[in-house]
Amino acid sequence: MAQDQDTERELPASQKRLDEARERGQVPRSRELTTALLLIAGASALIIAGPALVRDAATFLEQGLTLNRAAAFDSKVALEQASGLALRGALLGLPILGVLFLAGVISQVAVGGWLLTTEPLTPDFNRLNPIKGISNLISTQGLAELVKALFKVGLVGGACGWVIYRDAAALVTPLTQSSNAGLAMAGTMITKDFLFFAATLILVAGADVPLQLWRHAKGLRMSLEEVKREAKETEGDPHIKGKIRQRQREAARRRMMSNVPKADVVVTNPTHYAVALSYQNGARAPKVVAKGMDEVAARIREIAAEHGVPLLEAPPLARALYAHAELEEEIPAALYNAVAQALAYVYQLRNLVAGRAPQAPAAIEVPAELDPHNTPAKGQA
Repeated sequence: MAQDQDTERELPASQKRLDEARERGQVPRSRELTTALLLIAGASALIIAGPALVRDAATFLEQGLTLNRAAAFDSKVALEQASGLALRGALLGLPILGVLFLAGVISQVAVGGWLLTTEPLTPDFNRLNPIKGISNLISTQGLAELVKALFKVGLVGGACGWVIYRDAAALVTPLTQSSNAGLAMAGTMITKDFLFFAATLILVAGADVPLQLWRHAKGLRMSLEEVKREAKETEGDPHIKGKIRQRQREAARRRMMSNVPKADVVVTNPTHYAVALSYQNGARAPKVVAKGMDEVAARIREIAAEHGVPLLEAPPLARALYAHAELEEEIPAALYNAVAQALAYVYQLRNLVAGRAPQAPAAIEVPAELDPHNTPAKGQA
């Protein structure tokens, strides 16, 4: 079953999945790189600061073993001397510890980057599961760790053998020197050999770092279903988004319909199109307050009839207004003359005198290029 899931997870992890893993403290780390850098940094620090460290350590030891009369008979003096020695002892190893700390930080940042999180400190009792531990031992990861360990042991063992063979004649030299010179020579030899052993671990780290990066990427791979599910969570379910857009259109349509009773005239096709116009005194031009076609146009006509808004049948003008005039915006300047004829008819209706009803405009002409009926390739007939 696990193999089937691994087979299904063939897609690289998304940025969202990588960020979530990072928040959980799941980042690639190389213990081999950390070990190699710590050993190299420690050996290098000993080579550079070793002589001074030995001198300071000898002085510290001499002072620590010296007991003067004042300290012997006064506990306060003895306590002050002990405190001073303790502080000096702490400062004695501080440079080496600082170098090791810096090397440790660099080794962590070099692979997984800087990360501060308390998530790994959260108790996880699954780590105590013996069955899971045994399965990890016989897994591909366990086999890779075994091969890496054998390679490291063989490499370091070979380096040790070569160093012993190379320095076989020099190993007895410190024994022929004075104690101080012999110790100094032995210390230098041991430190250099230790540095050489640590440097060989760089080869192990060079193989381990790509392995850890690949293992981390493999552990976060995603299946096609996971990618789709994440896309839905991030961008929203297409069905839900469709419903939201539908509700938005319905809300906009209701707002538009609420403006029909405020219109001065509704220009119709007479059945396919309906455009409601309103003109306010002082405005530059009339504004479109509602427009629609087919069922929407029928509803606009119904609302206009219920509220006594005049209906004017002018097919070319209705088509032109629907195609070129935007909702809640003024009509195009090219239609000023045609709309003026429609509004003149409306004003005559408002000032109607009994027995003298105005005659609706027989035909309101619009520029031919604005009538979609004349340009079917650019609009609707």
